[in-house]
Amino acid sequence: MFYTLAVITFGTAVPAGQFVPGIMIGSTYGRLVGIFTVNHYKKLNIEEGTYALLGAASFLGGSMRMTVSLCVIMVEITNNLKLLPLIMLVLLISKAVGDAFNEGLYEEQARLRGIPLLESRPKYEMRKMTAKEACGNQKVLSLPRVVKVADVVSILQSNKHNGFPVIDHTRNGETLVIGLMLRSHLLVLLQSKIDFQHSPLPCDPRGGSEGILHNFSEFAKPVSSKGISINDIHLSSDDLEMYIDLALFLNPSPYVVPEDMSLTKVYNIFRQLGLRHIFVVPRASRVIGVITRKDLLIEEETDSTTMELQSTSV
Repeated sequence: MFYTLAVITFGTAVPAGQFVPGIMIGSTYGRLVGIFTVNHYKKLNIEEGTYALLGAASFLGGSMRMTVSLCVIMVEITNNLKLLPLIMLVLLISKAVGDAFNEGLYEEQARLRGIPLLESRPKYEMRKMTAKEACGNQKVLSLPRVVKVADVVSILQSNKHNGFPVIDHTRNGETLVIGLMLRSHLLVLLQSKIDFQHSPLPCDPRGGSEGILHNFSEFAKPVSSKGISINDIHLSSDDLEMYIDLALFLNPSPYVVPEDMSLTKVYNIFRQLGLRHIFVVPRASRVIGVITRKDLLIEEETDSTTMELQSTSV
């Protein structure tokens, strides 16, 4: 019964965990093995409860692939340190057998939901690949600094990308990446409509943050929902002909990597920083400075409340 209910409730958006059902399922078949062993080997001093405990540990270890935490939990449940070697052995065997067939329960659920869950270590093949090779021949969808509302709507409807690079052109005609614009922020701008302008020219950059007419809480993603969708926004034909200057709303310092960086390093950056996307740019030819560890040490002056960075020579 517990197995059937666990299969039905797993993956649903209800507070029905898998830990307690896992203990019940494992202890059930563990006790069945214990009853069989006790009936056929009556001379042995064996308790059925021990088999139930080991069965629960084996089921949780094989399904969730946890070892140390489960071992501590099982020992705390029994308050018997003599069972620690048996519990450790059962957990190691169940995890090894499970790894030989498939991934863990939560890893499989993340894969079915399309969540890009990264493993703790990159694949061996990534050592011979670069960031440019990982990009392949994909076309980068970018936005100009001053973009037409109709173009923004078209881009958001044609794909599900979470972020877009924002580009601008210098006087020499060179294309520069000036920042990153998130999809959720674009939806906020489209929904509010207060930043629409008739002119396709950039706004005065001297306005700074004073030109922002939004509250910063508007750009925060709701915790209990997925946020607004492009299909929930209704724009008139006049709104589609207007423009938005993205300079005040973009992230001016997104994470970037050179195109010839090892894909293993890129993988580690994603894991350590929890990134969702990163820009791949050509190898820079000019160095404007070098930052060392000492440059990041903040020193507080005794006669002043201001903080300054230590100046060091490289």
